[in-house]
Amino acid sequence: MSSTTTDYKVSFDSFKNVINNELVTTANTRHSVNPSTEEALWEVPVSTQEDVDKAVSAAKAAFPAWSKLSQDERAEYLSKLADAIEAHKDEFAVLVGKETGKPPQTAGFEMFLVMGLARETLKLRLKEEKKIDDADRTAIVRYVPMGVGVGIVPWNFPLTLGVGKVFPALLAGNTFIWKPSPFSPYSALKLTELAIKILPPGVLQALSGTEDLGPLLTAHPDVAKISFTGSIATGKKVVAACAGTLKRVTLELGGNDAAVVCDDVDIDSVAARIAFLTFIHNGQICMAIKRIYVHESIYDKFLAAVVAVTKTFKFGDYTDAEAFAGPVQNRMQFDKLQKFYAQIGTEGWKTALGGEPGPKEGKGFFMPPTIIDNPPEASSIVQDEPFGPIVPLLKWSDEEDVIRRVNAAKVGLGASVWSKDVPRAQRIVEQLQAGSIWVNTHFELAPNVPFGGHKESGLGMEWGEVGLQGWCNPQAYWIKHSA
Repeated sequence: MSSTTTDYKVSFDSFKNVINNELVTTANTRHSVNPSTEEALWEVPVSTQEDVDKAVSAAKAAFPAWSKLSQDERAEYLSKLADAIEAHKDEFAVLVGKETGKPPQTAGFEMFLVMGLARETLKLRLKEEKKIDDADRTAIVRYVPMGVGVGIVPWNFPLTLGVGKVFPALLAGNTFIWKPSPFSPYSALKLTELAIKILPPGVLQALSGTEDLGPLLTAHPDVAKISFTGSIATGKKVVAACAGTLKRVTLELGGNDAAVVCDDVDIDSVAARIAFLTFIHNGQICMAIKRIYVHESIYDKFLAAVVAVTKTFKFGDYTDAEAFAGPVQNRMQFDKLQKFYAQIGTEGWKTALGGEPGPKEGKGFFMPPTIIDNPPEASSIVQDEPFGPIVPLLKWSDEEDVIRRVNAAKVGLGASVWSKDVPRAQRIVEQLQAGSIWVNTHFELAPNVPFGGHKESGLGMEWGEVGLQGWCNPQAYWIKHSA
């Protein structure tokens, strides 16, 4: 078994690939920028086909021994990795702040999620199910690991979404290669570096690179599964790339989550919670609220309450301990949002708060929190996911009509209904087409509950026993007792 982590120190000012438990650099390097200051961060490797081949080869070689361990034995290894992460959680929070722009409160929230996933996932177990068991024969359904898994992780929650793939994949008996976003590679590389003295060689590796790296991994014939979190457009490319080798695929893609507010809610309380769940991390969360449907009888009061609460949110940089949210994470997303906000003028949307930003001043990719007052249902602010701090409020009066409007979207990640009449809210929410549905809450997650999307929001689910099974192939196992 591995050594303890108490004597294991890592430096948080250099970042390399981890291949077969060795720190590896590359001929070419690149760097990301701090979205709060636009200052260059550290150099990181730009992985090549050779690096991919070495990592996949090491993962493939490590798979037989790792997969033969019991689930309890693998959990013991992973518990030590969780200990190591926790021992460095303050350094990780600062690092996440620098690479994502998250202020201390939000970075701390990410580390809270990371530790919850790391600890609680290890309590899960794959279970065999006896479907037939008599004197003549036994038939069992069991779940067996696939082999080499790859996680392609986005920039908005780089550690949470990475750990949510790594721990289930390894617990299930697979080996794993972590491919972080080029915009936020640092925390993934450092966490994987922590694993060097804990896990056997080849079990967990990390490769940094450009957007060219993902296709090298999806095309590799010795990779058994790709777990991808990101945009719908890229997710479709991942599926197409995996088709040639029939890789297993899990996709958690974009959303356009709707919240339906009924006429009987406590306006001030619900408006405060919905504003929080809309603008947390600047709306850069796939399961944040993106469309708010409010019953017409309370619409004006509810809109005023959401505006009032949003005005109290402080936006600041990654060092501001009082800030609720920080900047947009990268220049690419910032430029996309500039074009989105420009439609306020060209489309004539009425703003209740915020509006088109003026010429950029100073450093950092900051955008004004903006609320659009009852735009047309067909407008892009309703139909498309901006992934930024801008949201529409819309009026509704008829239940069947609002259900139709919510379900008209091509996506279906999450949806919520808010009402004091819980049976009424359940009646509505159970008709909404989404992978996660909530009553009187939203973006509520737990490590033992799966999440994923319907329609174009994804394929399969992650976390929980369902997510653990997703890292396996189901196997029918027949035993004939007579000769």
